[in-house]
Amino acid sequence: MSSDAIRIERPTTNSKLFAHTRWDVVPAAGGLFHLAYFLGLYLLFPHAPLWVMLILGFIYSLMVNANINGVGHNFIHNPFFRSKLLNRLFGITQSIGCCFSQTLYDAVHMQHHKGNSDRQDENGDTVDWLSIYRHSHNDEAENLWSYVFLSFFRDDVGAIRAELRKRKNGDVFWGNIELAAFATTLLIMAIIVPTTPIHFINWRFILFFLPFWYLGHCFSYLNGYYRHYGANPDKPIAWGVSSYGKIYNWLFFYNGYHAEHHFRPKVHWTKMEKFRQSISDLQKQEGVRTIRRAHMLGFLDPDLPKRGGHRPQIETAEQSASG
Repeated sequence: MSSDAIRIERPTTNSKLFAHTRWDVVPAAGGLFHLAYFLGLYLLFPHAPLWVMLILGFIYSLMVNANINGVGHNFIHNPFFRSKLLNRLFGITQSIGCCFSQTLYDAVHMQHHKGNSDRQDENGDTVDWLSIYRHSHNDEAENLWSYVFLSFFRDDVGAIRAELRKRKNGDVFWGNIELAAFATTLLIMAIIVPTTPIHFINWRFILFFLPFWYLGHCFSYLNGYYRHYGANPDKPIAWGVSSYGKIYNWLFFYNGYHAEHHFRPKVHWTKMEKFRQSISDLQKQEGVRTIRRAHMLGFLDPDLPKRGGHRPQIETAEQSASG
């Protein structure tokens, strides 16, 4: 089977609201629930015991990871709604809930697909700004912990804006709106203590919230690391590493099928399982790597290749399944 001849099935719907399928109501509702949860943290903080808030804050961190890699990710590749305005408004809700810009994330993620976690070129640079090889040495993947905890601070906003300007479609304007929306939300939360009567200067909530916000994005980078660690940047069908756990993929809207996603990024999440079945023989032939754990727990997988002075050994999906 030729990889160039593979066709993907695109869902269609007669819905006047949704662009691809009515099933997109599920990730859309998930994104809105995340926003409501974030606002709920703020409103509950003055009234709940600290131990309860610490648990809820950790759950928020996990939700940031699931939102970015599930809802937000699918929204980039297959925007949910027919209306461009409705898609823009949903992007604002995503930006407030995750405290970042969905549109700037779009630019970074599209650059990720241009490079597909590529290795450094002769100038020590990578096309993919998120590549696990971008800040590495000796042609090996970067150390896991530096990638997870430092990537949050590495975004080049100037380069991201330059990429958005090339699109000439209003993305720069809407990116600024999203940044202003979540910054204004945090400012209001930092000023107003939601008690009766209202008090001012809510420093305790901000001190509580910021570490969990940061942790959520670190979880996202942890996911990203193991979606490419042990993959083959030189083979399109093996650009990613897949994990097929059902609950994991339900929660992340099939982004666990990551080798499949990088091979054909426009496959809708509702079609991913069927797409995998159609290319499974070719994947085995080309050595697509899989892991047994959800990507965020990839460091627990027993078959991970060792970091060292050599490129990772790529095993086939069939070998991984039988190991």
